[in-house]
Amino acid sequence: MRVLVTGGTGFVGSHTVRELISAGHGVRVLARDAEKAKRVFAGDGDAVEVVVGDVTDAASVSRSLEGAEGVVHAAAVVAVEKRRAKEVEDTNVRAVELVVGGAAERGIDSIVYVSSLGALFHPGEPLHDDSPIATAESAYARSKAQGESYVRRLQDAGAPVRTVYPPGIAGPDDPGLSEVNHTIGVFLNQLMLDTSSGFEIIDVRDLATIITSMLRPEIPPGRYVTGGDYRDWPDMIALMRELTGRRVRYLSVPGRALRTLGRVGDWIKNHVYAFDFPLSGEAMDLATQWPGSVRSPVIEKLGLDYRDSRQSYEETIRWLHRAGHLSAKHVGKLAE
Repeated sequence: MRVLVTGGTGFVGSHTVRELISAGHGVRVLARDAEKAKRVFAGDGDAVEVVVGDVTDAASVSRSLEGAEGVVHAAAVVAVEKRRAKEVEDTNVRAVELVVGGAAERGIDSIVYVSSLGALFHPGEPLHDDSPIATAESAYARSKAQGESYVRRLQDAGAPVRTVYPPGIAGPDDPGLSEVNHTIGVFLNQLMLDTSSGFEIIDVRDLATIITSMLRPEIPPGRYVTGGDYRDWPDMIALMRELTGRRVRYLSVPGRALRTLGRVGDWIKNHVYAFDFPLSGEAMDLATQWPGSVRSPVIEKLGLDYRDSRQSYEETIRWLHRAGHLSAKHVGKLAE
């Protein structure tokens, strides 16, 4: 199958491209930066066809869809800075309309949309395939919610779209420094929080396998939660200590206090001074009220063996050190 991948030079996209190649598919990548694509796929020879263009440009998307038999849409701008709010919303929503909508219009039978469990976040019961779209606060969350609504309308109209919902995504070989890998770095070089709720991840390589499997024609269109490894914050602190063999700094703060602090920061940003403050109300909701998730029965039936999360964290930390994001002091006995 000839598969178009958007976001192919990113973290999820690049691992998905290699998984598709391993599974025997032909791969085409739509990328804005030809030099970055050349660098990311330097070890893949001629296995990756690169179309230079932008996911928000109709002509570029149309050109990349030509002759495609499958589509994986993994491109998105992930940014929380207030100054980038319009860029995030305009880019992410337009990309879903052009790529996923364009693939459906062309009659492509295998379309995979990579969403996020954050788009379904509600405190309380674990998230699952039938969870409703979350109420969004940030520009990024709004863009995901709008994309979700659009894709669900396509699915209701009979479009063959399979949406996958991963939790946080960790793992080695990140072309940039994606959100969860950055957060793991913060755990070790700055501070962890001991608070309510916990942290849930899936290994990027396992996610790439799921995405590739979702292209199979026998997989019905629908919404699929990938599940992941959930640990409460005290367990996360203990794991970081165990893996590195060093003392990890942490601060115990009640969840309610963190949520209040986040909303105070939001109010100051919106009414006094537009500074970048990482503890937003929305981020603190996720950090202190994350409910975990239930793996989709359809994904369960695929019989995939997820990596042990301890292995994922260990290999992620080793990569963060090799890539220069963490010092030997921060990674302790995992330093190479």
